[in-house]
Amino acid sequence: MHHCIYPGTFDPITYGHLDVLGRAAKLFDRVTVAVADNPGKDPLFTPEQRLEMLRSNVAKFPNVTLTPFAGLLVDFCIAHEADAIIRGLRALSDFEFEFNMALMNRHLKPQIETIFVMPNEQFSYTSSSLVKQVAKYGGDVSHFVPPNVAAALKIAYKR
Repeated sequence: MHHCIYPGTFDPITYGHLDVLGRAAKLFDRVTVAVADNPGKDPLFTPEQRLEMLRSNVAKFPNVTLTPFAGLLVDFCIAHEADAIIRGLRALSDFEFEFNMALMNRHLKPQIETIFVMPNEQFSYTSSSLVKQVAKYGGDVSHFVPPNVAAALKIAYKR
C-alpha cells in the first residue's frame, strides 16, 4: 500500500503510539501522523506542543511526516490522497468504538480502508489518559513515554 493516515490526539504520545507507528511505517510507503485539534477532549498540550513532542520521536522513520488536522478525518484522507487509516487496538474495549468509527468512515468514503494494528502486548494497557493521571500525581511515567514527553509532563504538572 502507498499512503496511510495515523490520526490521533496524541496528548501525549506514548510508546504504544510509537509502536503502532513503527508497524504502519513497515506496511506503507508513506505515513502521515495527523495530530487532531479536538478541544472537546480538553487536551493538556496544544497541537503545536504535541507536534513538537512527536517530531524527535518520529525522526527514525524516513517515510513518516507530521501534520495538524481538524475536521472530518475521511475528508483529510481524500485531500492528502491516502489509501487507508491506521488505528491501534490495545484491548477489546477499544474495538467497539473503533469498529463503529471505521464503519462510519466507510459509509462516508468507501475508498478509504481502515486497518487495525495491535501494539506489542507490553503497551496494551497504556493510554495517554492513564499516563497523564500517573504524571499528575507524581508517578514515574518513563516506561510509558519518551524522555522528552516525560519532561513535558513534569513541567505541565509542576513536579
